[in-house]
Amino acid sequence: MIPKPKKSSSKPKRPTRDEYELEELGERLVEAKDEKSDVRLEVWNSEEDVIGCIVGLDSRTKLVHVSCNGDIIKVPFLDIMKVSNSS
Repeated sequence: MIPKPKKSSSKPKRPTRDEYELEELGERLVEAKDEKSDVRLEVWNSEEDVIGCIVGLDSRTKLVHVSCNGDIIKVPFLDIMKVSNSS
């Protein structure tokens, strides 16, 4: 019998968070969108933070739309580790 090749998990796994943490994160995103304030998003597996104004929250695709220097950056909700003020 030939042994199955082992899967090499070269990609690190996203940290898991509980329901409370995700709900709090969502509330902060909605609040920032309603206030039209600039935020800094710490994104998992990304070298740089995303800084800009939240212009859309798509519940179907679970993407957060951030206006950053005239461009729209779409960040997956589950990849957002932290939301803070941009200042």
